[in-house]
Amino acid sequence: MQLHYQRSGNGAPLLILHGLFGTLENWGGISKTLSEHFDVISIDLRNHGRSPHSETMDYPSMAQDLVELIDTLGVAPCYMLGHSMGGKVAMELALNQPQLISKLIVADISPVAYPHHHEQVFSGLSNIDLPSLSSRNEADEQLKHMIPEASTRAFLLKNLYRTPTKQFAWRMNLSVLEQEYKNISAAPKGTPYQGPTLFIKGGLSAYIQREHQQSIETLFPNYQFKIIEGTGHWPHAEKPALFLKLVERFLLSEGKS
Repeated sequence: MQLHYQRSGNGAPLLILHGLFGTLENWGGISKTLSEHFDVISIDLRNHGRSPHSETMDYPSMAQDLVELIDTLGVAPCYMLGHSMGGKVAMELALNQPQLISKLIVADISPVAYPHHHEQVFSGLSNIDLPSLSSRNEADEQLKHMIPEASTRAFLLKNLYRTPTKQFAWRMNLSVLEQEYKNISAAPKGTPYQGPTLFIKGGLSAYIQREHQQSIETLFPNYQFKIIEGTGHWPHAEKPALFLKLVERFLLSEGKS
């Protein structure tokens, strides 16, 4: 599968992977700053953004998409930064094709399976009456009763676009994401990755738990762990300056860092 990507900057290649319901556009400001030091390649994962749709949405398939892109661009070995679902894709690749990744950064996710907790999001998005929409504000109003947080609604509604016939539609493959959610919630699998790895946790987020430490240590023995206090599941969006400082310090340092 040929993934959609944007590329800017010079230096060592750095691939950036968004999370569930996201797109590469979520990383615009971060990518721009990092491009001062790196060859930044921001990616739309399958069934997201402007990348192709597929009925398959599991981590081996998503990792294989990256193998093909890295081969096409000739950027191995590269640095890789993934958030949430994108972090799991990055971990899956590291655990199975370690020669492709020289350093790995995982933002607010662990290498474990998670319980289903996006029921309201899927229900809310599926219930939006796309054919009758005349504006994004209408979609926001329809979503309010299911998703009260304005910032979450704004994030989700970035997936709306107008077709050539001026109707609203989803860029993401919403039906397949819901259908394949069990695979998206699954743990990445493979053999331990020995390369330097940085886990960044949002201090207020529950995605990385103390009981996940054994899985992290087993699969990523050469890891370090940083917490960005006062942030939730999107530490890169909530405190971008601090997030960037951690990323740049880790990637620009020698060895384990």
